[in-house]
Amino acid sequence: MKTKGLKIGLLAVLLVGTTVLLVAQRRFVMLDKVVAVVGNSSISYSDVMQLSRQIAEQRRSEGYTSDRDPRNEALENLLMQKLLYNQGLLDSVQINSGDVTRRVEAQVQSMIEAEGSVAALEKKTHMAIYHIRDLLRRQFEEQAYAQSMQQTVVSKTKIVPGEVERYYKAIDKDSLPIIAEQYVYAHITKFPRNMGDAKLRTRERLLEMRERIVTGKTKFATLARMYSVDGSAIHGGELDPAPLAGFVKPFADALAELKPGQVSEVVESEFGFHLIQLISKKGQLYHCRHILLRPTYAMEDLVAPLRELDSLAALIRKDSLTFEKAALEHSDDKYSKNNGGIVTNHDLLERYSAFDANLTATKFLKEDFGARGGKSIDDYNALRRLKVGEISSAYRTTDPVGNELCKVVKLVKIIPPHNASLEEDYLRIEAMALNVKQEREFQAWLDRKIATMYVYIDPEFRSGDFTNKSWVKHSHNRK
Repeated sequence: MKTKGLKIGLLAVLLVGTTVLLVAQRRFVMLDKVVAVVGNSSISYSDVMQLSRQIAEQRRSEGYTSDRDPRNEALENLLMQKLLYNQGLLDSVQINSGDVTRRVEAQVQSMIEAEGSVAALEKKTHMAIYHIRDLLRRQFEEQAYAQSMQQTVVSKTKIVPGEVERYYKAIDKDSLPIIAEQYVYAHITKFPRNMGDAKLRTRERLLEMRERIVTGKTKFATLARMYSVDGSAIHGGELDPAPLAGFVKPFADALAELKPGQVSEVVESEFGFHLIQLISKKGQLYHCRHILLRPTYAMEDLVAPLRELDSLAALIRKDSLTFEKAALEHSDDKYSKNNGGIVTNHDLLERYSAFDANLTATKFLKEDFGARGGKSIDDYNALRRLKVGEISSAYRTTDPVGNELCKVVKLVKIIPPHNASLEEDYLRIEAMALNVKQEREFQAWLDRKIATMYVYIDPEFRSGDFTNKSWVKHSHNRK
């Protein structure tokens, strides 16, 4: 179950792709009007109609119907987004400006490709390309503030084991969710050969850049744009202001020692090697830029671990060596080598400072593989070809932060689809129980905010089917 806030985020993203064209058309369509206001933000009739069409299309594509008018659903989602956005500004929540810029550029490029050229896009929208970017930026920033505000609210909700058990017992046994097929697997990983030499080359390259910066020959931002492999390169390496806790420890430790304008020595983190420059510090917020480089390797350095792993796999298949011993003696993965190579999500927990052992998972759904789930899609592609107990051939892949490595995997167990149980699926049931509690507490928070923030809904829309009746209850009349 997802909270309303999560639903808002999804629908808002769907809206963005065509809103720019719609805004351009408004210049010539005088019938468009404001149908709702929340705080300092207005919602137009065309906004509602555009989103309602997307909701209807989404329903058709997903194969479900609803008695609820999609216009009412669209208006309520937009009301909620505007409220979250306005409250986010009031509470000064943080957003990732770099991510906003990347999304804007991706959307602009998609629109250009759809029309064939910049000129064609400008002709169709009656706007210059810079104006299109500006409109998209404002829309994406609004979504980012709304999503950040929603996350701030729900992140305060915690749950204890007793609540999980009560939630599970209250579910009708015929309504228990079906847990899809899950994989338990082990791996042995090897980083490229001559990693020490590659790291040294990367350090020397950054030291040469540092010399150019501190002697005034080149600006930090220029080198970041040219060479950094981080997404912030487009902004000259600039990152959003954040407290030290928002950075990985080696980065944070170096940043804490800098004065504005000062450039760090080379810093190694799990992401690679950095040069860091502090721009400014306000209270606990550090505003900085960085250059990120990762080691590069010769092809032979990348291929050598593949041969080594294939040799280990051959010994294991002949029962000359156990997988557990091979993982202990040869794997470069510190999280699994002492546990027979069994893969967990411990690396992700550590990255997000969630060290509770109860959160450690060893069973993975298909959806857990890929960028969103944190496990490599390459792992899934290898596992789906195996039978339980079999070992894959060696293959190249990357870890979640982009470092190259090689690995073999062993399919330990396949757990078939089944009704959720506390014994087998505690973590997933806990997540479901937490979502329900977050939904309840979010709605209570929303009721309080609707009552205190200015809300106006056009009389034409007040008789609509609102999930939260507070919208109409607290709507003001407007002269």
